[in-house]
Amino acid sequence: MSSAINPVILFFASIFTSNILLSNFLGTCSFISISKDWKSSFGLGMAVTFVLTITAAISWLVLTYVVIPLDIEYLSFIIFIIVVAAVVQILEMIIDRASPALYMSLGIFLPLITVNCAILGAILFMQIRQYNFIQTVFFATGSGIGWWLAILLLAAIRERIEKNPVPAGLKGAGITMITIGFMAMAFIGFSGMIAVQ
Repeated sequence: MSSAINPVILFFASIFTSNILLSNFLGTCSFISISKDWKSSFGLGMAVTFVLTITAAISWLVLTYVVIPLDIEYLSFIIFIIVVAAVVQILEMIIDRASPALYMSLGIFLPLITVNCAILGAILFMQIRQYNFIQTVFFATGSGIGWWLAILLLAAIRERIEKNPVPAGLKGAGITMITIGFMAMAFIGFSGMIAVQ
């Protein structure tokens, strides 16, 4: 069933109509806490997109060539968590050695990605929907870009809201949740165009 989905359609659907954050509400913890300024949001979004693409590809390979042949699918959840943690740790070490300046600017974001449920959610969607390798890479990249787009939009809106008067009862979390709700409705407006099942 999923083999009939064109990877390019899957890519755009995972950005807009099936946005992992605004449609499935995965990864909201870091989304809300980091989106207070645009620069931090940009760094975290870039890191999430990169890690999501790599971990989904590796998880597909591990699932296809290790988990299924050994008939240990009941351990797939734990194996995926180990893959995510290992990729983030290796990436952190590589960045630290290759570019200390980049490591200092992204240092706080990389450990946050390990516990970002959007990463694990995209991997589990890949498993449940039985995507092939190309579909998995396109879906993961699109999901990362969709998450990145959402956090950048929220950061820009929050910076704008801080400069305007907001009723006392709505300041902070209240206006942030209302903003996220409007963003989710706006992204759902694309749902007639393309969808992912």
